[in-house]
Amino acid sequence: MGIKTYKPVLTESIAVSAATVKNRFIGFNGALCAAGEKALGVSLADVDANEVLPVMVEGIALVEASAAISVGAAVAATGTSTAAGKAVTVASSAVCNGYALDAATAAGDIIRVKLV
Repeated sequence: MGIKTYKPVLTESIAVSAATVKNRFIGFNGALCAAGEKALGVSLADVDANEVLPVMVEGIALVEASAAISVGAAVAATGTSTAAGKAVTVASSAVCNGYALDAATAAGDIIRVKLV
């Protein structure tokens, strides 16, 4: 697939207490989403601490993968500090923040995720 684009349906703004990068799951507390935590949405920009972050809460978002992910896989945020907020495949019984529309072959790949 060529260029991947996001398709926002609804965007919210939230204050962050720490620097945040785009394409990561964001928790309801404005921080990078932790493992097992339901995400508010996905960050749309890089911001510094104490700034306002635009977060896509509905639509098809671009999310950075923490490992290989298959198309159609349920994804959520990773729990490791080095990959916080990145997408990882989860079991069907775990918290799901969306479904992968693209495959990721390695950590760092940007994939489209249908947010739920």
